[in-house]
Amino acid sequence: MDRARQERLRRSGSAALEICVLAALYFGSAKAGLLQQLVRGQVTPLWPPSGIAVASLLLRGPRVWPGIALGAFLANVSLGPSLPAVFAITAGNTLAPLCSYALLRRAGFHNELNRLRDALALIFLGAFTGMLVSATTGSGTLLLAGVLRHGGFWPTWWVWWTGDAMGVLVVTPVLFVLRSAHRPKDVPPWRWAEGLLLLAATVGVGFVETSSTPLLFLGYPLLIWAAFRFQLAGAAPCALAVSTYAIISATRHTGPFAGRDLLTSMITLQAFNGSAALTALMLAAVIGERNQTQREIVRACGQLAGMAAKIATSGYSPKLTNGEAEKLPDGEDEKKEPRRQRPRPSAHP
Repeated sequence: MDRARQERLRRSGSAALEICVLAALYFGSAKAGLLQQLVRGQVTPLWPPSGIAVASLLLRGPRVWPGIALGAFLANVSLGPSLPAVFAITAGNTLAPLCSYALLRRAGFHNELNRLRDALALIFLGAFTGMLVSATTGSGTLLLAGVLRHGGFWPTWWVWWTGDAMGVLVVTPVLFVLRSAHRPKDVPPWRWAEGLLLLAATVGVGFVETSSTPLLFLGYPLLIWAAFRFQLAGAAPCALAVSTYAIISATRHTGPFAGRDLLTSMITLQAFNGSAALTALMLAAVIGERNQTQREIVRACGQLAGMAAKIATSGYSPKLTNGEAEKLPDGEDEKKEPRRQRPRPSAHP
């Protein structure tokens, strides 16, 4: 009895610790995301907590949802505008990841993101569909609280929805990669050199994207390179970096965002970020599926070669059907001739 009670206490303590850690991560990432806020100090084009929340639910299960609610409340309580509004926004920020989790589990989502269907599910169900809840709830709450005018609802809703969706698209895959990260074995030196070159190219593209020159498209060759050579482990961090650089350029109103109003800038920014995330995730998934198919073909060919060698060394020959003659084992070259029927003697002398 004491042992069972100790086991329950241990599980309860572990669950409480997970909830507290998730709340701390949610709150810290929210403060980081608000550094690039665009509307009323609380609406940002990239909301990392949504990606952390969805990844936590997929990895640890729905029991950690109180951590999402606690982190969302702590992140919004200092922003206002009133306590009832904070509770409403917190409810939307909690229900949206739960909705994404339910849709992804219903679709048979795999956390490895090694199939094309998994990438499509994360994009269209986890990001675009699930985050409608938080954007609608949050923007509607600000409108009812008198913070927004009727003309400002849709720009705010657009920024809120795309910010939450981009958090799922670019942060959740990175967390999956970090969870399964390990030191590779027997990697040739040139692969390490290629990885360092990719990192240097990512930093260089960041300087170009945040400059006054409109060269956002330079991020796409980087994403294709990362996806082809490193699959999700390279494509996910590169997509996060490229999107972050684009957001910094939008908040500074440089490059293609110079002289644009809020709605036009957000449409341009999120179209770019969404296209970059789609390119990275889908290409990495397709390359992963191709590599898995090649490994299965090589394994099947090895099994067939082993069976053929075993049959050849044992001297066994399978029986042939469809009326074909049965072959004798090796070393016997004689063929069985059909027995001839002797003629019957004639009855007349």
